[in-house]
Amino acid sequence: MFGQGELRLVLLKLIADEPRHGYDLIRAIEELTHGDYAPSPGVVYPTLTLLEDMGQIVAQAAEGQRKKFAVTDEGRAELADKAEEVGRLLERLEETGEGRRRSSRPELGRAMGNLMAALKNRTSTDGWNEELLNEVVDILDDAAKRIERAR
Repeated sequence: MFGQGELRLVLLKLIADEPRHGYDLIRAIEELTHGDYAPSPGVVYPTLTLLEDMGQIVAQAAEGQRKKFAVTDEGRAELADKAEEVGRLLERLEETGEGRRRSSRPELGRAMGNLMAALKNRTSTDGWNEELLNEVVDILDDAAKRIERAR
């Protein structure tokens, strides 16, 4: 999705718009692409560390376990210097999901989002045992069959 240095610029721009923590940034990029792409934490957090090391962002007081980042003067200067590139990057992100947004129905997107959230929530809270995994797989397989048969 991103060439060298592009994710860094997008994160910097999003932080300049408003202080954010890593999860907010992942969600913001996912929203920009209309759900087509969400960077992994394994890419976002090291990039935030790099931006912090470069003096372009600074960590603010933590909200619970999540610390928000704010842009510094050095970060603003970088964004001003690369304003055209940042604009093109944001445009590209929005165009990435534009076709999907036009062709999909919002209610389907909401329902699929609810499903993904339920699966992620289950994974992060309870984990998966063999019995639960089999039950969820059966539910999903049954739903797929019902959708295929629907008229």
